[in-house]
Amino acid sequence: MERNKTFCLGDFQVEPGEKKSGYILIGNGEFELPITVLNGKKSGKTVLITAGIHGAEYVGIQSSIELAEHLKIEKIVGTIVIIKVVNRQAFEMRSGSEGFEDGVNLNRVFPGKETGSQMERLAYAIEKELFPCADFYIDLHSGDSYEQLTPYIYYAGIAETDVVEISRKMAEQADVPYMVRSSVAKGGCYNYAACLGIPSVLIERGQMGGWTKEEAHSTRRDVRNILCCLGGYLGQKDYRNYYPLEVTDVSYQAATKMGMWYPYKKPGEMIRQGEVLGVVKDYEGRVLEVSRAEYDGVILYQTGSLQVKEGGPMIAYGKISKESDDRKQKITEYWTKRSDSFQEQRRAELHDDIAQRWLKEILQYVPKKKLKILDVGCGSGFFTILMAQQGHEVIGVDLTADMITRAKELAAEEKADCTFQVMDAENLEFADEAFDMVISRNLTWTLPDAERAYSEWLRVLKKGGCLLNFDANYGISDCSDTSQLPQNHAHNQLGFELLQECEEIKRQLPISSYQRPAWDVGALGKLGAAELKIDFHVSQRIYIEKDEFYNPDPLFMIYVRKGE
Repeated sequence: MERNKTFCLGDFQVEPGEKKSGYILIGNGEFELPITVLNGKKSGKTVLITAGIHGAEYVGIQSSIELAEHLKIEKIVGTIVIIKVVNRQAFEMRSGSEGFEDGVNLNRVFPGKETGSQMERLAYAIEKELFPCADFYIDLHSGDSYEQLTPYIYYAGIAETDVVEISRKMAEQADVPYMVRSSVAKGGCYNYAACLGIPSVLIERGQMGGWTKEEAHSTRRDVRNILCCLGGYLGQKDYRNYYPLEVTDVSYQAATKMGMWYPYKKPGEMIRQGEVLGVVKDYEGRVLEVSRAEYDGVILYQTGSLQVKEGGPMIAYGKISKESDDRKQKITEYWTKRSDSFQEQRRAELHDDIAQRWLKEILQYVPKKKLKILDVGCGSGFFTILMAQQGHEVIGVDLTADMITRAKELAAEEKADCTFQVMDAENLEFADEAFDMVISRNLTWTLPDAERAYSEWLRVLKKGGCLLNFDANYGISDCSDTSQLPQNHAHNQLGFELLQECEEIKRQLPISSYQRPAWDVGALGKLGAAELKIDFHVSQRIYIEKDEFYNPDPLFMIYVRKGE
């Protein structure tokens, strides 16, 4: 690889292999901005990183400062230019996210004007003096003093096809739950950069005008992963908790009246069409406006302060793209790979003392009469077979076709009279009130939308019927860590790659970040459970021996009775 050249930006010059910090003057000397340039010895592309487009968004600013400190010059291929605070006067004078002199939002005026207001002049200078040096662009933001948000990333969506594709690839490297394709070409800094042919993204992390070390560190890791992906940094990408799902058709709801804003949801929560998201009231508590969801989706950000302005932001949410949401496909493919070993384990369990322990747990909730039972997420049929052998009419459903095949084989071996169907636990194909009992084991932790699944399970349950769900708070553990398992345990036979695949899928599921079973109790309460009990001691009674069936994650049982 050929040797890099001296990097020049106005009077700011950096030699190959040199890291240099200081200030640059742009806009005919009107704007003096703090800068660090890392000019690698090896020739390559130039990546522009900016923060402080909004002066009150501190996570991005702190992240840029840390990037300048921690990126190693010997690992740089090409050049990295870091502008630590673009809207410097607004940052230093605490004027929020608007220009100190003109009160204008810089991220709404690109490409700017040479003789316009302060922010228009700054936008013009950025386009004319910073963009020409950039091959790629990363803009770092966070929530303003009144904004609550879930971490996510925007990528440029209105540009040449190759620019959009590269921008999307950059966004995919971030450790955030969601990525949003921008639908505008002007106004925003990164949007306009893409129109000029520069692949661009904007990272959002942090909220309510604050910052934490963890948030700054996470954004720094996102940038490093993007740099590695672009070939601008020699190193391994860091392990991520999330692989972002694409969000489309973002609705930015503004308040039509000034008043007190009372949100009913939190950023990152899934919403349903027609659901009330919050209300605006006057000083006497009269409702002035009701915010309703126009479609199913996820909340990206909302006003977190008590007050909303007329015409000001209230809440923003978008649809999760069905085309890009391949979580169920990944889940199915993963459990298909495990169907053979799963069948072997369940076959062994059916002929072990553990089967009788499970029966004892379940039968205390089963009346002494024949029931129609649904086993959701039946896998290779363990619960289905056990309950069928007790004389009940049992149907087992699972999303993975290979699991259903193995369940049928196992039921035939055990001479159990039960049926199985391939079916999505979140979209059951049964009529309302079709079952006396719904039972599930280790399923909810694998679901993209567990609340919808609970709603479906209660829908098909008869009045007075019961739901038994056995699960664990698997989100807090690492599937790939088998150090607490006996040598003959099934997980030790799977191999690290398969266990790591499970961990990666798990991190794409919102339920992995919930506190369980507290979240389950809240969800089931909203769905109208008439009676609800939690048992935290199931594992102590089931997993007496640390054998091949042992589960190191403490199981809980949720019992729900549907109202009459």
